[in-house]
Amino acid sequence: MFWQNHDPSSSCSRQYMSAIFYHGEEQHKLAKSTMEKESKTRKVATVIAPAKEFYNAEDYHQKYMLQKHPELMEFLELKRGPELVDSYVATRLNGYIAGYGEKSDFEAEKDGLNLSDEALEYVRDNFKYTLNQC
Repeated sequence: MFWQNHDPSSSCSRQYMSAIFYHGEEQHKLAKSTMEKESKTRKVATVIAPAKEFYNAEDYHQKYMLQKHPELMEFLELKRGPELVDSYVATRLNGYIAGYGEKSDFEAEKDGLNLSDEALEYVRDNFKYTLNQC
């Protein structure tokens, strides 16, 4: 999944670099083996490094695609801050808004997201082109 969902060939500054941070030798071996396999088909600039202390990005980076839709944020009763960072619903919607996932995936999980009718309508109306039709 990691290799299919981003461009591992771009060389970016440290804060935007492609990286896999591992916890333990098993994850390290898995990361290396999948990177070797991926490197056979395209250039890979991904860094593999041990996980260390983690810092959340600034609030304006959190759920970036979702934050571009203040009306939906209002329907969800979310504002920047820890609640947005920790929100499972915000995470799922941010992915759909960014074009990850199929329409059928969204429809299958929508009831579990407990969206209001207004939020559900907003997502369907505004993201019909990013919710991959399948």
